Amino acid sequence: MNKILLLGGMLAALPAAAQKKAAKPAAKPVAKAVAVSGATVTRVVQTLAADDMQGRGTGQPGGQRAADFLAGEFKRIGLKPLAGQAGFEQKLTVYQSQTGPVGAFINGQALGPAQVVAVSGQPAINWSSEDAQPPTVAVIGAEPVEHRKLFGYLNPTANTLVFVDTAQTKAFRQLQGYLGRGTTSAEPPKPFATVFVLGARPATLTYRISANAVVVPVELRNIVGQLPGRDPKRAKENVVFSGHYDHLGILKPTAAGDSIANGADDDASGTTAVVALAEYFKKRNDNARPLIFVAFAAEEVGGFGSQFFSRQLDPAQVTAMFNIEMIGKEAKFGPNTAFITGYERSDFGKLLQDNLTGSKFRFEPDPYPEQNLFYRSDNATLARLGVPAHTISTDQIPTDGLYHSVDDEVETLDLTNMTAVIQAIAQSASGIVAGRQTPSRIPPLTDDRK
Repeated sequence: MNKILLLGGMLAALPAAAQKKAAKPAAKPVAKAVAVSGATVTRVVQTLAADDMQGRGTGQPGGQRAADFLAGEFKRIGLKPLAGQAGFEQKLTVYQSQTGPVGAFINGQALGPAQVVAVSGQPAINWSSEDAQPPTVAVIGAEPVEHRKLFGYLNPTANTLVFVDTAQTKAFRQLQGYLGRGTTSAEPPKPFATVFVLGARPATLTYRISANAVVVPVELRNIVGQLPGRDPKRAKENVVFSGHYDHLGILKPTAAGDSIANGADDDASGTTAVVALAEYFKKRNDNARPLIFVAFAAEEVGGFGSQFFSRQLDPAQVTAMFNIEMIGKEAKFGPNTAFITGYERSDFGKLLQDNLTGSKFRFEPDPYPEQNLFYRSDNATLARLGVPAHTISTDQIPTDGLYHSVDDEVETLDLTNMTAVIQAIAQSASGIVAGRQTPSRIPPLTDDRK
């Protein structure tokens, strides 16, 4: 204290010009020491995957409760709505179709429920082989690649009766499960139907087929907030952090009586990361580029939430997208690792790893290329438009026995490792967020690959 007083007296005795010369420029503000909150991670994932969220099904009450909770989190953190929006809800309409049980007779023989299923955009199916304009008849053969044709008939543009070889029984059962939950489309479905029959097409064919269907418009909500960038020159260089909050809702009860598909890993974990990252970057408050945080609806039924969101943006004004999906379990590479889908398509992954120098965390290329994960998550729409949009995940999906089941519960997650993954994403994103790094663009998709 005495030294400070003495220095003050000496400065007071100097001429004003000398005081000016001695003055030093103000020090730059030191970046805040901020860490991802483990408490936030635990609280948010437990809330999203709780039984009272009823599996966060698309168009179901639990899905709306999840959306309300996430909007409240964005408000708590202090995010701003996107330009032109009054709040954090980005509304979109989809069309849900549910086709009832099919009554079918082939050559006079009644088919059981395990042998026939339909998808329809018309209120009623009443087909007969004696009709003046009968449906087209198609066949899906026994070869393994033939099962892919099944999904080409899910958005019917003509009435079609499809016979499916019994070698494709597994795919047929998956199709039944999918159609049993109803289908969703971005536009009202066309007034046509597809009826799938498990079995060979008879050489001589007669049939009578009937079923009823209902199509209902459903309003859904993406939850979107932003942190404006601090550098006006980078106002059109948005960085997106995303995950999907929807899941499968209520399923057929198991033997133990559980029917709620809680979706803790898929994708309450990724959505939790979005909330935790928004909180992290808000506390730092030093992002040069604008940051957009979005929790998507309707990923499980076709990615309609991310498709709608992408149409509201100019892809040329999106610098990068960090999509986060299923990070609640240890990756095949061990703890403190995650993989990036489409790693080879841009230098996004390399840039992220550069920012982890000195850290024990590693990002690896996608170890499951045969799963085609790059185009199976919410990054796909922007990636197709050339944005370096990648998904970060840890799930060992080929062997994950809890995937899309009622047993995907919070208790199966490693929350410590999950928090470490989110912290690594935050640290690895620092160069892109600060404007020091810009990942290379992905060549726009010009063919019909899926």
